[in-house]
Amino acid sequence: MDDPHPSMSISLRHPTERVCERCGRTERWNADTDSWQVAADAVGSVYCIHEWDINGSFVPFEKPEE
Repeated sequence: MDDPHPSMSISLRHPTERVCERCGRTERWNADTDSWQVAADAVGSVYCIHEWDINGSFVPFEKPEE
């Protein structure tokens, strides 16, 4: 079956920063280690049950510019 949109490609992206809505802790994605790391200027509590700022506004699929 032929691709109906041969010139369209969609790329998948992921968040690179997240902030806890309870304590304000900030973490950034480290591509070298494939893991989240606490930001150097981070505040917050290591004992917090973090609730990350995931609200549905982040769109993981990005359409190419037309």
